[in-house]
Amino acid sequence: MATFTVCCNTFCGKTINRVKYGMETHRSSVFHSVNENSYNKVLFMYFVLVWEESLAVLKDGTLEKDKSSHAIQDSHRKWREDFLSRLQAAGIDQEMVILQAKKKISYVLLSAPWSVLCYYAEEISLRVPLQNYEYPLYPVALQEEGWSLLLSGKIKILNLMSQDVPSMPPDYYTCQFRTNKLERFLGSENKETFFKTTQRHQVLYEILARTPYGALKRGEVGIERLLSENAFSAAYPLHEGPFEMPGGEVVDSQSLSMRQILHQYWARWASWKNYQPLDHIREYYGEKIALYFAWLGFYTGWLLPAAVVGTLVFLFGIWLMVTDVPAREICESKDEFVMCPLCKICSYWNLSSICTTFKAGLLFDNGGTVFFSIFMALWAVTFLEYWKRTSAVLAHRWDCSEFQETEERPRPEFTATAPMTLRNPVTGAEEPYFPKRRRFNRTLTGGMVIIIMVSVVLMFVVAIIVYRVILSIIIYKSHNAFLIFSAGRIASLTGSVLNLLVILMLSRVYIYLAQVLTRWEMHRTQTKYEDMFILKVFIFQFVNFYSSPVYISFFKGRFVGYPGNYYKLLGIRNEDCGAGGCLIELAQELLVIMVGKQVINNIQEFIIKLKSWWQKRKIHPKVRAEDEKVKEGGPTQDAAPWETDYELLLCEGLFDEYLEMVLQFGFITIFVAACPLAPLFALINNWVEVRLDAQKFVCQYRRPVAERAQDIGIWLDILQVITYVAVISNAFLIAFTSDFLPRLYYRHNNDGNLQGYVNFTLGTSPSNFNANNTQCRYRGYRDRNGHFRPEYFHLLACRLAFVIIFEHVVFFIGRLIDFMVPDIPEDVEIKIKREHYMAKEALAENEVRTPCIFLLIINHQNHFTLHKTSQYKS
Repeated sequence: MATFTVCCNTFCGKTINRVKYGMETHRSSVFHSVNENSYNKVLFMYFVLVWEESLAVLKDGTLEKDKSSHAIQDSHRKWREDFLSRLQAAGIDQEMVILQAKKKISYVLLSAPWSVLCYYAEEISLRVPLQNYEYPLYPVALQEEGWSLLLSGKIKILNLMSQDVPSMPPDYYTCQFRTNKLERFLGSENKETFFKTTQRHQVLYEILARTPYGALKRGEVGIERLLSENAFSAAYPLHEGPFEMPGGEVVDSQSLSMRQILHQYWARWASWKNYQPLDHIREYYGEKIALYFAWLGFYTGWLLPAAVVGTLVFLFGIWLMVTDVPAREICESKDEFVMCPLCKICSYWNLSSICTTFKAGLLFDNGGTVFFSIFMALWAVTFLEYWKRTSAVLAHRWDCSEFQETEERPRPEFTATAPMTLRNPVTGAEEPYFPKRRRFNRTLTGGMVIIIMVSVVLMFVVAIIVYRVILSIIIYKSHNAFLIFSAGRIASLTGSVLNLLVILMLSRVYIYLAQVLTRWEMHRTQTKYEDMFILKVFIFQFVNFYSSPVYISFFKGRFVGYPGNYYKLLGIRNEDCGAGGCLIELAQELLVIMVGKQVINNIQEFIIKLKSWWQKRKIHPKVRAEDEKVKEGGPTQDAAPWETDYELLLCEGLFDEYLEMVLQFGFITIFVAACPLAPLFALINNWVEVRLDAQKFVCQYRRPVAERAQDIGIWLDILQVITYVAVISNAFLIAFTSDFLPRLYYRHNNDGNLQGYVNFTLGTSPSNFNANNTQCRYRGYRDRNGHFRPEYFHLLACRLAFVIIFEHVVFFIGRLIDFMVPDIPEDVEIKIKREHYMAKEALAENEVRTPCIFLLIINHQNHFTLHKTSQYKS
């Protein structure tokens, strides 16, 4: 082996042997008990690459590589060597630590020297603080502002949801970094602390993502591809020390690390009633993650009034159970209404047998649901309008208002694999380019895959319909009186559970396909890449989750026919609504899917905790002492920080978190007429979700690379589409699925009385329905010959008129709210005008010596932040 020098550095009292890449050594087993708050801050600027190699213990105690995977290991080793040598050529400092026990675990600690940081900071347009001109910024912490904060301010009471969070991240005038103007930036005299830790991580990840390790034609470029090929086990920046508070001593809150602050004031269950410290989240995780938690908190707060109104509507339904006239008629009818068999082998049954089911249906099908549907439609429109305002304030405060338009760089993978370059007509610079026609053809191919997958989902929906029919027939053939009585409910409930399992199974398959297709389409920026991936998956998930509720809402029981002339599909009689009607079945379907999915998500959260425990147990440090004997390492707190972080789980991004919340938003808006308690269940779930997600990011996940973002992206457009669909859906639900309009029509024609309403809704079978000429009743507005009665057409006209009026009124009020609530708050517009004035002042003072135009951004505490907007001629 070549001669090398071992450099010994001490962090927190731990002696770590480290070598340049290419030289192997073992970590010393010299550990000392230390105060975890004394970690050297420089340590957390590292980016860590990890890989594992299997070792087989032979009988003589020697170690030998597992020959069964020898070829794969050789291939991976060649890729790693090539990749790391290219990183070294790019100027990245590398230090290696090797642990050897049952597995050989290699850690490469990456850091960027000052020259590399400056080059790439300018390349990726990092923003850094300028020397203070006139307005130094040290604002108070930004927390979620909602109706509770406004209400407490109006009536002058203490807001119990606010909290004072220490170590508020300072806010300065900022500008895109330029090396030739280094002296004009704040803190430029100290090169060790000039760039923030998150900015160093961004620079290192940019280099890792664009560095090739093989043939570019095969897409062998970037750390993400190496991770997917298992050449590396993990790649992550280091957390800023442990999240636990130091035990046994009183600690000044100002001395806590940012991770400890987030755990103490955000991720603990004791903080359930407090606002989230959004500025601290942004400082530690970046704008993209901070915007997600800002949106989640905003959405959860807005669910509270919806949950209150929905609960009142549900209580109104309970009151109707006792006082409703048709319910009393059904329960007291005894043998008056003999109903036709529900299938060929089924027997006749009495309408009075569904007394309990019919009363339960009144909880979801009553006049209050009409009011609640209108309320939720307007609630959704208002919620989105006020979120736009909040998003504009956050983007303005966090210096990312123009990120997507002017600052976002091409994706590193796109830069490395684009087949050609093209001169940018605006900047004049050569940029990687992928022909639009080729991208369009690939996008079209991806669209065909989406159509195929949607068709598969619809096939499963039909299969579940057939399953319910066949199960009902099997139950009736069993001759079990109890099962026969509940045949419809058993078939419907088991069908809902089976549908949920199919949904979860298909989701896994399609998400993988969407990732492959979106990567193949070669989108230029990360935002565009994520938007197209999200759109693909959401179209599929929309059909996957909502197809069964849509079928029950608008198709089930519509094409049944009448006794003696039933319609059939594939030789099987079309499925009819249960004895209690379709709306209660829809409510049951929603509760099974929505609540069931929430329960499964919570189970997954518990599984994540188990995985975290297992990860720590599996990778618990086992070090080699100087006598070369393998022995157990100390407790986790004595492990090096790169080992401790490797024990944590990989953060897989925000897609699943957003998707869960957006699908939930669809359930509580599109089908809210069938389940007024849906907002209450969503509120309870989200209140828990905020803390669970916070705990995952702070305690269980490796630290993700901080990413910038201007807003929540295409998710906002999806929410708006869902809102429009919800208005139309609720109009049709009330008109065609609910009993609201038939009751209103009958009451109008019967002097405001519902006496006889049950008989009004039932048709009588034709005389030739069976050999015994036994007549029975069925649901439908038909005469004895099976023809529609005039009341059917009157009701049809009323229903269509209701849909048109409902849709126009709600959309008109929504447009009015949109017009009255501007997307950008008035005070922010005033600050923008002030910015232009301050920009002129800055230019007048520094016209000769300043190479760029500075724009003073005003945050919502009436402070200012300086931005660079364009090059200026000296």
